[in-house]
Amino acid sequence: MMTAEFSCIRGRFAPSPSGPLHFGSLVAAVGSYLHAKSKGGQWLVRIEDIDTPRTVPNADSEILRTLEQFGLHWDDSIVWQSQRLDIYQHYFDQFQQKHQLYGCQCNRARIAGLGGIYDGHCRTLQLSSGQDGPLAWRLQAVDVATEFTDLLTGSQQIPSALAAEDYIIKRRDGLFAYQWVVVIDDIEQRISEVIRGADLLQMTPRQQALCRAFGAPVPAYGHLPLAVTAPGQKLSKQNHATDIRRFAPAQSLTAALQFLGQPVPPDATRLGVAELLQFALAHWQNALVPQQGEIQIQSFN
Repeated sequence: MMTAEFSCIRGRFAPSPSGPLHFGSLVAAVGSYLHAKSKGGQWLVRIEDIDTPRTVPNADSEILRTLEQFGLHWDDSIVWQSQRLDIYQHYFDQFQQKHQLYGCQCNRARIAGLGGIYDGHCRTLQLSSGQDGPLAWRLQAVDVATEFTDLLTGSQQIPSALAAEDYIIKRRDGLFAYQWVVVIDDIEQRISEVIRGADLLQMTPRQQALCRAFGAPVPAYGHLPLAVTAPGQKLSKQNHATDIRRFAPAQSLTAALQFLGQPVPPDATRLGVAELLQFALAHWQNALVPQQGEIQIQSFN
């Protein structure tokens, strides 16, 4: 889906350099690549290293080499979030001047006691980092919808309490939050479609509302099923999922296509990744992508 506000289709894959790519990462990369490229669009790669304590040295270069091994070549310069702090701060200052942000001193234990949804306790306290710090900074939620249409899974609804929550955009330790930087990056890179894992589905209305608050066009969003080893246990770098490079590239790519419900050629095991990708681009179909939030796998973990 394109809108008149975007001049071309631009998708992206945005891994965090907290470890090597695993099968779940490959699914997200392949899904976003095929969705954009099958329509003649561009595909970008962004390294989301904003959470510096979780960053593993040289993981970014290993991720890029892995993508190249799978024939997933990007169309524009790589962006590292850690090199864009001045941009994030510029927008932060703008929102602070407009009184759209406020400092918060509530700890995780208090919020957990509320059921995990923040209640706006500090909104009217006018806390100052100079007198009351260190503080987290929250964005006042405005016009966050409870429904949106997903490119892959159709109509979606999120809890109204989540839509109304004032969420953190700058952490107590001074690091910018994912919810803030990902929208700024998508705007600055003119991303028209965001194809990603279903674990981020409920955050979509927040990000749509933030795009509108910036006065920017809103990308279309689509969510892919997560690869899990057991219900609720997704493959992740934090859980030490196996480096996808330990498996034959053609085998892994074929498995990723099958996971996404896409057809594979009968001689897939004898083809290289370039031939497999060419076939996949010609046969990609949104309607074939499974609509469940997660799919349990028996290997690659």
